[in-house]
Amino acid sequence: MSTRNFTRPILYSLSILTLSAVLASNILRSSSSMATGAIPNPATDIPKATAKGEQVVVLAGGCFWGMEAVFEHLNGVSNVVSGFSGDSATTANYSRVSTGQTKHAEAVQITYDPSQITYGQLLKVYFSVAHDPTAVNRQGPDEGPQYRSAIFFANDRQKQVAQAYIQQLDRAKSFNKPIATQLVPLDKFYAAESYHQNFITRNPKYPYVVIHDLPKIKQLQKLFPTIYKN
Repeated sequence: MSTRNFTRPILYSLSILTLSAVLASNILRSSSSMATGAIPNPATDIPKATAKGEQVVVLAGGCFWGMEAVFEHLNGVSNVVSGFSGDSATTANYSRVSTGQTKHAEAVQITYDPSQITYGQLLKVYFSVAHDPTAVNRQGPDEGPQYRSAIFFANDRQKQVAQAYIQQLDRAKSFNKPIATQLVPLDKFYAAESYHQNFITRNPKYPYVVIHDLPKIKQLQKLFPTIYKN
C-alpha cells in the first residue's frame, strides 16, 4: 500500500517548527542510514567510454520522486524518468501499482553519458544515498512490493557489475543488514503519469518531499561533491 496519499493530509497540518524538527531528524538519520561506514567504490566497473554516448539504467528503491531527484543532480546524467517496471503495460499506472497487487516496482529510467559517469558510480550513489538497500518491500513510510529495492539490468555486463558490487558490500559488512536488492532482467519500462515527473523540482515545499526526499539531496551534495550538479 502506498502511504503517500494517507500521510499527506496529516503532514500539511504540521507546524513549521514540527516540520523543521522532523527534517533535522531525517537528515541525521540519512547521514548514517543503515551503512556502518563509508561505502567503497565498486571493485568491478564498466570503464569510462572514450567518446560521448548514451546508456540507460533502470533502478527501483522506494518512491520514485526521491530517486528521480537524486539522479537528476549528477553530472553526466541527461534525463531521469519516473515510472514502473516488472509487469505489463495494462497495470503500469499509479492507481494500480499503488495497491501493491501488481508485479511493478516504482522505478526510474536514467539516461547517462558513460564517458562522464560510470555505471558503477551510479550504483554507488544508489546504495549510498538514494535508498536503504537492506529494506524489504518498503522505504521509509511506504510499504509494499512496489517499493522494493531492485536493479533492472539491461545486459550481462550490467548484471555482472551489480552482482559483484552487492557481494563486495556484503563481504565488507558495509551495512548492518544483508543487502536485499533484487537483480532482475529489464523487460519494459513504462513512464508514470506526467504529474509524477520532476515532482520535487515542481513541488519543493511538499511536506512529504521536505521530510523524506530533500535530506537525500543534501547527503548527495555532501558525499559526492565532484559529481553533484545543481
